Amino acid sequence: MILGATVDAGAPLEVITSAIDSMNVKGVSITCQNAQRAGLNGKLVEVHLDEQAKRPRSIQEFVDTVEGSGLSETVIGRATAVFRRLEEAEARVHQTPIEGVHLHELGTLDTLVDVVGGIVGLDSLGIDRLYSSPFPTGSGVIKSEHGVLPVPAPATSALMALAKAPTVPAPGGATQTGEMVTPTGAAIITTLATFRQPAMNLENIGYGLGSREARDYPNALALWIGEENRVSYTNELILIETNVDDMTGELLGYAQELLFDMGARDVWFTPIQMKKSRPATMVSVIVSRELEAPTIEILMRETTTLGVRVRPLSRYEADREQATAVTALGEVSVKIKLLNGVAIAASPEYEDCKRIAQEQGMPLQEVYRIVKRDAEAQLLEG
Repeated sequence: MILGATVDAGAPLEVITSAIDSMNVKGVSITCQNAQRAGLNGKLVEVHLDEQAKRPRSIQEFVDTVEGSGLSETVIGRATAVFRRLEEAEARVHQTPIEGVHLHELGTLDTLVDVVGGIVGLDSLGIDRLYSSPFPTGSGVIKSEHGVLPVPAPATSALMALAKAPTVPAPGGATQTGEMVTPTGAAIITTLATFRQPAMNLENIGYGLGSREARDYPNALALWIGEENRVSYTNELILIETNVDDMTGELLGYAQELLFDMGARDVWFTPIQMKKSRPATMVSVIVSRELEAPTIEILMRETTTLGVRVRPLSRYEADREQATAVTALGEVSVKIKLLNGVAIAASPEYEDCKRIAQEQGMPLQEVYRIVKRDAEAQLLEG
C-alpha cells in the first residue's frame, strides 16, 4: 500500500522496477493497476513471486543484497535501518538473540521489494521528511506459519512498542477489521516517520490500495505531499507547575539546571502570593510527554513541594538552525529564526559574545550590537 501510494502520487513505476532490478533478484515481478476501494480511486500494486523467490531469507541477506546494489546511499541507509528495526522486533517476539532471528513469512522477497520499492518511491518524489497518523490496531485473528495469531500480529505489536507509536481503534467504528497494519508496513513507518501532523501547504495526494475490499471503511493508505510550514504546531507537550514558599534562590536555580540537563524545553519562576499573603515562587516546566515522570521526580526530590499540577500544552514553534557569521569581531555562532523557510532573525550566541567582550575589553551589549548587525546583513534574506 505504501508502494501504491507513491506511484499514485507520481513516482514512476519504471524507476521503482529499475531499482529492484539493480539488486539482481530473480523470480520477482510487479504489477500496478487503477482500482477502487469504497469508491476511492487509487493504485493497487502487487508483488508476484515464483517458487524460488518464496525461499525464506535472513535479514542479513536482505542487507547484503541492498548494500551490493547500485542504489543511492540514501536508499541503502534507509532500507538497512528498516530491516534492522524489523530484526530487532522479531528478536523481541521470539525472545532470541538478534543473530538467531528467522523471518519465516517475512523472509520472502516481497518484503525486500516492499521496503526498497517504497523507499525508492518516496525518494523519487523528493520527500525528505515523513510523518504518520496513529496506527489503527485492527481486530480479530490471522493465520500464519506459527498458527492462529491475534491482530495486530506479534511482530507488528513489537514494532509499535519499540517506537512507542500511538494507536487508535479501527476507523468508522468497524468491529471486524482483520489486520490493518502489517509488520513490513510498521517497520517502514516506525523507522522513517514521526508520529505527528505538521502544518503544511498540501500539493498532492496519492492512494495505495489494499487487496481486501472492506465493508466499513476504504482499505487505502493516503500519502499527502506538500511543503512543510516552518511554523510548526505540536500538542505533544505538557506543562508541569508547582508552588513553593520555603526555598532559597540557589536551591531553585539548582533544580532549574537539572531540569534543563534532563531535556526540558523551558523552565521559569514566577513570584506569587500564597495563603496568609506568604511570598512564594511558582515553578513552571515545559517538557515532552515522555519526560513527564523524570520531571516530576526531579521536582519532588529537589524542591520542597508536596504535589505538582500537570496539563497538556499546545505550542507553535518557528523553525531554527545554527549558523556561523563572519563579523567585524570574528566568527560567531548565531541562531537563525526561519518562517516558511525564510531566515527572518539572527540571535548571537551568548558564550561567543561573552568571550569576545572579555578578550577585547568591550561592553557586552556593544559586542551584541555589532555581531547582530553583521550577522543579519550576512545571513538574512532581503
